[in-house]
Amino acid sequence: MPLTPSDLRLFARGRHPRLWDVLGAHPTRHRGVRGTHFAVWAPNALSVGLAAERNGWDGAGTPLDRLGDSGVWEAFVPGVGAGTRYKFDVVGADGGRSLRADPMARRAERAPGTASVVHVSQHRWRDAAWLARRAERAPHAGPLSVYEVHAGSWRPGLGYRELAAELPPYLRDLGFTHVELMPIAEHPYGGSWGYQVTGYYAPTARLGSPDDLKFLVDALHRAGIGVIVDWVPAHFPKDDWALAGFDGTPCYEHPDPRRAEHPDWGTLEFDYGRPEVRNFLISNAVHWCEEYHLDGLRVDAVASMLYLDYSRGEGEWTPNADGGRENPDAVSFLRDLNATLRARCPGVLTMAEESTAWEGVTRPVTAGGLGFDLKWNMGWMHDSLGYLSRDPVHRRFHHGEITRSLSYAWSERYVLPVSHDEVVHGKRPLAAKPPGDWWQRRATHRAYLAFMWAHPGKQLLFMGQEFAQGTEWSDVTGPQWWVLDDEWPAAEDHRGVRRLVGDLNHHYRATPALWELDHTPAGFSWLAADRADDNVLAFLRHPAAGPPLLAISNFCPVVREDYPIPAPPAIPAWAELLTTDAERYGGGGLTNPEPIKHHDDGITLTLPPLATVWLLPA
Repeated sequence: MPLTPSDLRLFARGRHPRLWDVLGAHPTRHRGVRGTHFAVWAPNALSVGLAAERNGWDGAGTPLDRLGDSGVWEAFVPGVGAGTRYKFDVVGADGGRSLRADPMARRAERAPGTASVVHVSQHRWRDAAWLARRAERAPHAGPLSVYEVHAGSWRPGLGYRELAAELPPYLRDLGFTHVELMPIAEHPYGGSWGYQVTGYYAPTARLGSPDDLKFLVDALHRAGIGVIVDWVPAHFPKDDWALAGFDGTPCYEHPDPRRAEHPDWGTLEFDYGRPEVRNFLISNAVHWCEEYHLDGLRVDAVASMLYLDYSRGEGEWTPNADGGRENPDAVSFLRDLNATLRARCPGVLTMAEESTAWEGVTRPVTAGGLGFDLKWNMGWMHDSLGYLSRDPVHRRFHHGEITRSLSYAWSERYVLPVSHDEVVHGKRPLAAKPPGDWWQRRATHRAYLAFMWAHPGKQLLFMGQEFAQGTEWSDVTGPQWWVLDDEWPAAEDHRGVRRLVGDLNHHYRATPALWELDHTPAGFSWLAADRADDNVLAFLRHPAAGPPLLAISNFCPVVREDYPIPAPPAIPAWAELLTTDAERYGGGGLTNPEPIKHHDDGITLTLPPLATVWLLPA
């Protein structure tokens, strides 16, 4: 379909709502002849041709026509249809010639191949009811419990369609509301886990076709599971067949080499101030949500976008026009991104991986914020995992690490992440972070999870941590599923932790106190914040209306009998909803079976060692 003058004007302004409909490869019929319309943006190229197997990968004989000064090249090529592998043969402004993958390709050749593939979707969606319910309320207003997955290693060897048979029932049984897939856009190096993208509009072919991915999303929706995907607009790799120097000049990357070079990853940063590049990225976000029915995007490495001096030393960066370190182009881009998604994709959420104290990450764009729905609480993650790793005898001196997050818990709308980054590169899996023997480490693991689920904010847990995997994650071997097999000596210990995660999720979803007022101080009150010597903390979670939940954590390996906790006198008695020391979770079985009656200034109860207890009014 030829581009119209309106298409070109919108693109030049960075405002084309569905850029993938006009750029890239589109099988069509022209004057009764079947073929494919190709279009690509290469503003400084001297010539562009279509290279494919049919012409020996030499595009000189199949040229594209330049559309005025728009920077877009297009051609209708007869006889080319779905399944054809192709590249663009680009002679750049520097006179160099290169074969380039299509930046807008909707399907890619399986790695190590790097060609693009002409694609026509045949998938018929069956999730209309899910999408209608999703649009009815703000995405952060309800319960949100996320299971983070590396799709290629969750069950090594399974593709999108095979995952559709196994992942939805697993998540449904464990009660998670959403799955977050680590980046699934095409990338050349598997060891990057998808965070160095070359094919922004194409799902990785390692796991199947675009329709296979749609089949997986459809299956998850029909199982009641929302789908979030990691999205990487912060940087891209330097492969000479992809985006880098696409037309012989800095095209997608910033023209200033100091701004273009990402010092941490050896990659290139996008030029967020260039309208066509902004359009490429924002349209890409919309593409995933509209074409693949995604329910959310977790935006990677936001901090690296926001600051001009990110990981740069003196003399390696230039201040903005006001003399500051903030990147105004990135700020404007992120606001535009969130405003566009909110307008076009009702109910879709965006989460920011933002590791600094930037103010207003989740504040609405109209109020001067960046407009994200949620922000990863990296401070909570680092502090609480640091506390967890200390010997209990020393935790009394670091009590602030487990309580500090409650001093800023409502400054943004937060997600509490125990993500893939925390269980690799020598950091150890969650179950191996605490000191002590296997019983103590497992008990601390359980206590921490129940503390996490009761803490204000949404939850995210990386695969394998739901059953206390004993080794770090490997993107080759995936989770240690065999520890759940009968033949494994400690199988019941691991199953117990997984039972706990399932019960945490089911109680969480059924208890409005745990999520209804997540983002306001009215949903929380301390009962015991200063019990550092005991390694104990206790607090209430409140709903908008109805009974509160009382959570008590004992991070000391001793039983505390007749332990006093101040509690509201209006509630005459409490009953134990959950204890992580229950035998079904692999604990010692210390419980409070009878109603815990209020007396004098509060209640007294038995606190099991290294355990968290949840109470509800009796």
